[in-house]
Amino acid sequence: MTYIAITNYNPNIIMSVETPTTVVLKDSTANPAPLGLCAFGLTTVLLNIHNAGITELSSMILAMGIFYGGLAQVIAGIIEARKNNTFGLTAFTSYGFFWLSLVALIVMPKLGWAEPASNNSMIAYLSIWGVFTLFLFFGTLRLTRALQFIFASLTLLFFLLAAGHVTHNEAIEHFAGYEGIVCGASAIYTGMAGVLNEVYGKTVLPVGAVKTT
Repeated sequence: MTYIAITNYNPNIIMSVETPTTVVLKDSTANPAPLGLCAFGLTTVLLNIHNAGITELSSMILAMGIFYGGLAQVIAGIIEARKNNTFGLTAFTSYGFFWLSLVALIVMPKLGWAEPASNNSMIAYLSIWGVFTLFLFFGTLRLTRALQFIFASLTLLFFLLAAGHVTHNEAIEHFAGYEGIVCGASAIYTGMAGVLNEVYGKTVLPVGAVKTT
């Protein structure tokens, strides 16, 4: 039998038990909302300058739809997901892919990949996006006045464009274009407010914060 000798034993030493500590990780991700709002706003203004009858539908609008209105908004939405912002995720990724789908509707028939969308198809397309935007508008009632204006005017824009296809009335389509310019400009304003207010550490451009109880 083997014995193990314990030497240097000190009965005055008290064994301490380590207690678990909570580590809080600070979110250092930048606010993606200004990127998403500016991407949406600039692309919306340019498209609706065409809808208003001022410019032609050119590669400039299509490129903006793919890269800034499309991909930039999707990136903003992904970052919103990391920040646990369900509204931002839903809005930015949805409208980012809206722009990509709109470009596809124009380009795919020209490449021979699909038949052009019929007038009734475009009515359905624009109407369902109007309904989707209306639901998001109700979400903005808990956010800011600026976002409320953006989503209210965007809802109206979709339904005006759908009405233009229903009636084949060019005046309605042109009016929708001017209304869309206002909608896009309001998104640019809100995006720039997010940038400047953060940079200066104070309210430079007000967005009308909503008081919630």
